[in-house]
Amino acid sequence: MSEGALSELPESWTLWSESEDGRLVLAYRPDVFDSETFPAPCLPTLYVTRGPRKRRRPPGERPRLREDWHVTLYLEPEVSAPSRSRGRRDEAVAVAVEWAREFDRGDVDYRDLYRVPRERYLDRLDGLTGRE
Repeated sequence: MSEGALSELPESWTLWSESEDGRLVLAYRPDVFDSETFPAPCLPTLYVTRGPRKRRRPPGERPRLREDWHVTLYLEPEVSAPSRSRGRRDEAVAVAVEWAREFDRGDVDYRDLYRVPRERYLDRLDGLTGRE
């Protein structure tokens, strides 16, 4: 498990996975995104990856290893905030933890990330994150 900044992770966030190459995934309240209370595909997640999470390259082209680390907040598989980049992994993990805190406090304006508003769902998410 990653040391340092992850010890400051709010209780509402969980270290969901961490790979040997340093990538990690943080999940928000997996206890309520259970398909009954909230839809499981809408589980807010923070990804820390080397290079952009979604690479746009032609088929057959090999991915280039990048030195930078990216943190991306996903609200759904196709709904995300712009990535935040840092040069070192420990810095990216610190960014992820701070972003988790912002989300936990209700400081992330996730409504602006949706092209097609889902008012009923977003109202419920507001209640969960204390934005009411």
